[in-house]
Amino acid sequence: MFIVYFCTMESIRQIFRVGKGPSSSHTIGPRRAAQLFLERNRQAGKFTITLYGSLAATGKGHMTDVAILEILEPVAPTHINWEPQVFLPFHPNGMLFEAFGDKGRKLEEWTIYSIGGGTLANETCNEQKTANVYTMSTIHDIQDWCQTTGYSYWEYVEQCEGAGIWDYLGEVWQVMQEAVARGLEAEGIIPGGLGLRRKASDYLIRAKGYGSSIKSRGMVYAFALAVSEENACGGKIATAPTCGSCGVIPAVLYHLKDTREFRDSRILHALATAGLFGNVARTNASISGAEVGCQGEVGVACAMAAAAASQLFGGTIAQIEYAAEMGLEHHLGLTCDPVCGLVQIPCIERNAFAAARALDANTYSNFSDGRHRVSFDQVVEVMRQTGHDLPSLYKETSEGGLAKI
Repeated sequence: MFIVYFCTMESIRQIFRVGKGPSSSHTIGPRRAAQLFLERNRQAGKFTITLYGSLAATGKGHMTDVAILEILEPVAPTHINWEPQVFLPFHPNGMLFEAFGDKGRKLEEWTIYSIGGGTLANETCNEQKTANVYTMSTIHDIQDWCQTTGYSYWEYVEQCEGAGIWDYLGEVWQVMQEAVARGLEAEGIIPGGLGLRRKASDYLIRAKGYGSSIKSRGMVYAFALAVSEENACGGKIATAPTCGSCGVIPAVLYHLKDTREFRDSRILHALATAGLFGNVARTNASISGAEVGCQGEVGVACAMAAAAASQLFGGTIAQIEYAAEMGLEHHLGLTCDPVCGLVQIPCIERNAFAAARALDANTYSNFSDGRHRVSFDQVVEVMRQTGHDLPSLYKETSEGGLAKI
């Protein structure tokens, strides 16, 4: 297996972004692109935006047009073209922004790509390659450093990011908790046309009627459903690492705080470790469903949550890595095939199951001594290769798999 690793990594702030759902790549990214383009073209008399590939194929279900129009249309008439069969070479989620002035004179055109997690990039500017604050980009190297120095993963994050990262993660954790609370209170039909009802509140009530083991699992389901349903309704959430997988980590951490009474400071340390593992996957592979399928979204989220849980339960450096490795390994090959292009079926249920699987990975790894054959870095590379080999109809285009049902 031939593996190429990046030497450095950007801030984990790229993993945890606060915004409105239902999609980091299809909603948060395009909205940010529209804002940036508007700042340069406020004098425009008309805007035309062309969406390509996966962004066009499932953009309406992901509210891409709504996100863009909310920014541009109050300033000038805006038209959106949809080109789902045209895939630009840089990334499947391509966008062409055009601004026109008097008499149809073109003021500017800008091609930009939403590459996952709300991040924007093109051939000349890549947010993923800026603000590199980590000197190492593999868990193998970071793990060796931790074992040599005696520090933990979260302490490596603090050394690289600086003390300001805790205020940032504190805001992220607050948004996550608020999303759980809102989602547990809300009822009714999720918009989009599938007639899918919110289930979080029902799952919470049913869970409380069972004994400890089933109750615990039911509560995890309820918390994951709460955040994922908020996301599907366009609510405020934190990517972790994406909108489509935003329910996994909050469910695990909210559950552990509720049942084990972990202090917020420990939760933030676990969140930092989760971000580090997500960052490695994002840097060396992808967290974009349009690029590698849902293994890059829910699979990476599961790995992040498993690492966070293992750390909270006192796992060693090796056990934490093992938990994360299992969380991702057992999602390899997972396709991104949303029904009707909506972040609802199977996305919402996948968040609930991945949260439960993350806790299982933590339990399994903590029974072990942390030694295992396949490393997290190797699984990340396999995920990248698998995503490259997946046909486009299984990568957020809604042209194959469950999306055809």
